[in-house]
Amino acid sequence: MTVPTLRRWFVVHKWTSLACTLFLLIVCATGLPMLFSEQIWDTFVGDDDPPYEVLPPGTPNASLDVMVEKARALYPGQIVTSVSPDDDEPAVLVSMAPSWQALKEDENYPDRHSGHWIKFDARTAKVLKQSRPPDAPKEPRTWTALIMGTCTRLHMNLFAGLSGALFMGAMGAVFVASLVSGTVLYGRFMKRVPFGAVRRDRASRLAWLDLHNLLGAVTLVWAMVVGFTGMVNELQTPLFGLWRVTDVRQILRPYASLPVVPQDHLSSVQAAFETAAKAAPGNEVTGLSFPGASFGSPVHYVLWTRGNTPLRARLFTLVLVDARTGELTGAYPMPWYLRFLEISRPLHFGDYGGMPLRILWALLDMVVIFVLVSGLVLWAGKRKIATDARLRALGYELDDTGGVPPWAEGAR
Repeated sequence: MTVPTLRRWFVVHKWTSLACTLFLLIVCATGLPMLFSEQIWDTFVGDDDPPYEVLPPGTPNASLDVMVEKARALYPGQIVTSVSPDDDEPAVLVSMAPSWQALKEDENYPDRHSGHWIKFDARTAKVLKQSRPPDAPKEPRTWTALIMGTCTRLHMNLFAGLSGALFMGAMGAVFVASLVSGTVLYGRFMKRVPFGAVRRDRASRLAWLDLHNLLGAVTLVWAMVVGFTGMVNELQTPLFGLWRVTDVRQILRPYASLPVVPQDHLSSVQAAFETAAKAAPGNEVTGLSFPGASFGSPVHYVLWTRGNTPLRARLFTLVLVDARTGELTGAYPMPWYLRFLEISRPLHFGDYGGMPLRILWALLDMVVIFVLVSGLVLWAGKRKIATDARLRALGYELDDTGGVPPWAEGAR
């Protein structure tokens, strides 16, 4: 590698690292509490749901139609918008709203929420809990909700919506570039010294520099995976939007001009779940949206199914069931780019290996925070030194002809 090439790699590493350091510190700091969000909520907020009835093992679930009718009886004149079985508990959430128009108007007013939900025991169809009515005075947010909400929005989009998400995705790409350039520089340095060498017998700055490089190399694979998957996750809104305006619009085009089916003329919700399960063998149904939803059809139940194994649990298939007749319209797997997006999520959040993996993710996160801070301190302390002097500090001896002498062993 010639000196000009080495200089270019060094400049790339320096400026890509500086460009993304502040934002990566925000991401790493906010990511720590997000890793343990479930435990934080359980510890500081708890669950005020009433206990479930003790029933014999194997007790079958009640019909979803019964729960839908009970919800309508509790709020006559309102519509049911969705039905969602709980992933971890024998419960079903039935969501309601005054009308579809009210939900559409909510999109223009972030602080207004017309919808509400009712939680049923899936086995007995008894009401367990309800959200606060839309017209009830808002309760003050708890400190836990405020802190976790702030961490989540900072981590995802810096409180800047889609533009913030795309910016953070760009920072993820810059971070990956800094890792690649840092690997090239460290690999060149490691040809002259044993891996993991920390020059403690020289200036303290060199020891910090070596430690910065060593920890960066140790966490390289993890940082590369998390950085790349984080960049992909930030693209979820435009990627889902692309799917909606291409494949989904094409599927629903024949029905777009039809009026929304009145809810007293709908076919069985329970039968729609069973039809969707048959249409996507090996999948479990995770939710159903009623005709009229913004992401759906005026005459169809829209059902989401996913794989029932850890590997396939992130792979969703859209199923349309005609809400007038109960007949299957079709099953539509997500395109490859959305499947790639969904598979990248557990790699980014470390939520596929239980608590041990979350703890490992947290430890690696803290190591990366140290690497970022140490890199910033090293740059601030030597920002006026020329590039060649910094390369010599890394262990290179540069000759006057623009090359690196093969006999140079560097400063040890």
